Amino acid sequence: MTGDRRVVVVVVPAVGTWAPPGRDPDAWRLALAEDTYEVLAGLDRVEVAVAVAGADEEAVAEVSALTWPGTPTYAVDPARPVLHAVELAGPAAAVVAVSHDVPDLPGLLIGKLFRALSTADIAVTPAEDGTLAAIGVNVPTADWVSETAPVFDTALSELEARKPRRHAVAIGPGWHRLRSAADIARLDPGLEGWDATRSLLRRS
Repeated sequence: MTGDRRVVVVVVPAVGTWAPPGRDPDAWRLALAEDTYEVLAGLDRVEVAVAVAGADEEAVAEVSALTWPGTPTYAVDPARPVLHAVELAGPAAAVVAVSHDVPDLPGLLIGKLFRALSTADIAVTPAEDGTLAAIGVNVPTADWVSETAPVFDTALSELEARKPRRHAVAIGPGWHRLRSAADIARLDPGLEGWDATRSLLRRS
């Protein structure tokens, strides 16, 4: 491993795929991405980057405009966005890729993934819908992880079935992703944060 450098990457799709009624899918995608980035940018002792899956330069620039100056923002292969983001992060001890649609994710959960990677090849935050909200990968990446090429829609059972030893996969506390209108009910209006998402939801 390379020192103790730790990188968190928000992975954002190039286009919006859904939005609550009356909202634009791309505006919704960007609001979620902005809030998820803000959560991660506030973490201590990590470097934050943003990866846009399947994007051209214009789309990368659009997402980059949501970040603080100096935040690396780059395009990644949509077929393997997590591992491509890990590769582009540069020398690091570990990288955690986070799906863009977790605007209220507690930063504490990311810290738990990094701690788990001290012994595991991969550590994940499972989402309540059976997908993954975040995927942490040790660097260098284990061969079996590279072959599996996990994405956020990878089932946890698939990782468990392919792991070469008992503790190769670490499972952190679960969370929720915003992937449908029904998921919006999981947002807690009493909690601070997710300002861009909150603002878009309030618009008539």
